[in-house]
Amino acid sequence: MAQTPRRVGGLRLAGRVGRTRLLVILAMVGPGFIAANAGNDAGGITTWSVIGSRYGYSMIWLLVLITPILAIVQEMNARVGVVTGRGLAGLIRENFSLKVTALAILATVIANFGTTVAEFSGVAAASSLFHVPPFVAVPVVAVGIWLLVTRGSYRKVERVLLVLGFVLLTYVVSGILAGPDWGAALHGATHPYVSWNSLWIFTVIAAIGTTLTPWGQFFIQAAVVDKKVPWRQFKYTKYEIYAGSVFMTTIDFFIVVACAATLYEEGVVVQSAEEAAMALVPFLGAAAQYLFAIGLLSVSILAAGVLPLATAYVVCEAFGFESGLDNSFREAPVFNGLITFLMFVPAAVAIIPGLPLVKVILVAQSLNGILLPVILIFTLLMINDPHVMGEHVNGRVRNVIAWGFTIALIAMSAILLVSPLFT
Repeated sequence: MAQTPRRVGGLRLAGRVGRTRLLVILAMVGPGFIAANAGNDAGGITTWSVIGSRYGYSMIWLLVLITPILAIVQEMNARVGVVTGRGLAGLIRENFSLKVTALAILATVIANFGTTVAEFSGVAAASSLFHVPPFVAVPVVAVGIWLLVTRGSYRKVERVLLVLGFVLLTYVVSGILAGPDWGAALHGATHPYVSWNSLWIFTVIAAIGTTLTPWGQFFIQAAVVDKKVPWRQFKYTKYEIYAGSVFMTTIDFFIVVACAATLYEEGVVVQSAEEAAMALVPFLGAAAQYLFAIGLLSVSILAAGVLPLATAYVVCEAFGFESGLDNSFREAPVFNGLITFLMFVPAAVAIIPGLPLVKVILVAQSLNGILLPVILIFTLLMINDPHVMGEHVNGRVRNVIAWGFTIALIAMSAILLVSPLFT
């Protein structure tokens, strides 16, 4: 009889431990999913839609390659943030020259401004698919995001952004409805298609740049610092980053197969996510258009909230201004002022009639493509410095993958730059 209470007590204790661990895991969910899903912005959806309609299933292998690289790079930046308690921009300023820091920050701000314009253009495009005029939808969305970010706590902002990210599951539904050739998809994932012409190289760089963004690295490091993630719980954040990376590329996979199964088979190449949504209607019905529109709207809102936030973190960290979502305008005037400027001005630009948005997006993507290797080099130099990271420096496998990816990206950019000389 004496053993029964002990057994029940043990079960209760195990139950409490299990619930506590689950609560800790749930508390850690946020930075990884938000940073990854914000990369699936209007430009990202457009890029993968174009890939699916132009190359069919043949470039799915790129997603297989990008997934572990994305997870490793995001984990590295989060680890630096947790160990040092500092954002990436602040650490760059401390460990490198002020001129280098200022140049990197200026390029980041310009690129992020252009990309934010693209996000609000995504809101405009999605609202048009629902027959809502952009001049109505864009200001309403901008005000709503601004109120959420500047008047809410970190926890509240994080929850809303997470919900918006999970709306991307609508693309999974679209991909399944398209009835793809799963055998061809598997072949595309395991048999790399390579073509060294300029268009193919540009497409690969664009796919990498829209998935693994420079601002995403600034954001995830600042987010774990703002969230005050302790090192003893970092393993949960690490798992969440890995899961977020897989979730992001899974969404991209279903965007590709939806367009490959329908548009590619008919020889229809789209130039934007809006075109992809409308082009799918003859094949999948009006439901596909609205599913794509819902996904485009949610991710555009998500990225339009994250980009000004990431940019404000970058500038404030680099130049020593107070920052943080839990701080009011009075406590962090520069931080909140930057968010306000970088939200309302791009929103206003996005609804200017006749604006060459494609050129704006191309300039922003080009700057991101140039910045990414630079940011990765900064991160790798710091994460391998024992004076910065102590015993938490990178292991050999992570270094080989990260340095190899960085060098390969620089080489591809150089090939793209000089390729016109040989055509």
